[in-house]
Amino acid sequence: MIRVTDPGPQTTVQDLGRPGQLRYGIPPSGPVDVRAFTIANRLVGNPDGAAGLECTLMGPRFTVETACAIAVTGAEAPITINGSPAEPWATLALAPGDTVRVAAARAGVRIYLAFSGGLDVPPVLGSRATYLRGRLGGFHGRALKRDDVLRVFRAPMPALRAATPAEIPALEAEPEIRVVLGPQADRFTAEGVAAFLGRPFEMLPQSDRMGARLSGPRITHTCGHDIISDGIALGAIQVPGDGQPIVLLVDRQSTGGYAKIATVGSFDIGRIGQVKPGQRVRFRAVDVAGAHRLRRAWETSLAAVAGGPVAAVPAA
Repeated sequence: MIRVTDPGPQTTVQDLGRPGQLRYGIPPSGPVDVRAFTIANRLVGNPDGAAGLECTLMGPRFTVETACAIAVTGAEAPITINGSPAEPWATLALAPGDTVRVAAARAGVRIYLAFSGGLDVPPVLGSRATYLRGRLGGFHGRALKRDDVLRVFRAPMPALRAATPAEIPALEAEPEIRVVLGPQADRFTAEGVAAFLGRPFEMLPQSDRMGARLSGPRITHTCGHDIISDGIALGAIQVPGDGQPIVLLVDRQSTGGYAKIATVGSFDIGRIGQVKPGQRVRFRAVDVAGAHRLRRAWETSLAAVAGGPVAAVPAA
């Protein structure tokens, strides 16, 4: 049992998402930064898809009523247990009555908390992930509030361990995000494509789990920004009439009618999801074969992190 005394600005229950529902207008949801989420679960002995918490800009304060272990990963944020500093990216053993506080992020945006056993909330369409706009999944389909009480599946106390520095993703000051041009790159002028790839863009505060909104040089279209609506892939970069790009994320809509200049590789979604408002990003084009190589390298790198995946899945 976990009792929330301060939820932070937006803390939701997430697992690895609900694939296969986008055709019905329901996005996959799940963590924006899959790597950080997965490592948190492995540090507490969970399968990769066990439900945990995603926090935006600041984490929660909570008290545990039974012994368990937690791990905090993702954005760089101070952690205390009963007022004493604790380490991120490591297994932290808690005793009944311990109070944990995760403060405001110094770098990055999204903080992840995993609990040994995983959070026990009802699956909806095969997933415990929260889709906020649809009020679906997670804890009553919403962000956590003060005095919420969460249940945790019973699990043995895991061995204490920590991620190595090489396993911890860097939070770069100005990340370079790899993209594949298209599917409507021909709807943009050569000058527009050059501006997109050649200049930095600033992350806007209006960004959320649906899309990362950016501001920078105007990306010009050849014949208007509207197209016949088509499907939206994870990482698709729409450019509406104002010429400013929007990178669509895990809570994206199923279809859209703005031309898409490029698509962020799945291996870089977590990196763009950790860019704070006011921070800048750049884009670099790779071809499809290069994107496949980068994805395979990302999967290989993740496969052995924090001891690798656990086979068992918590009971529904």
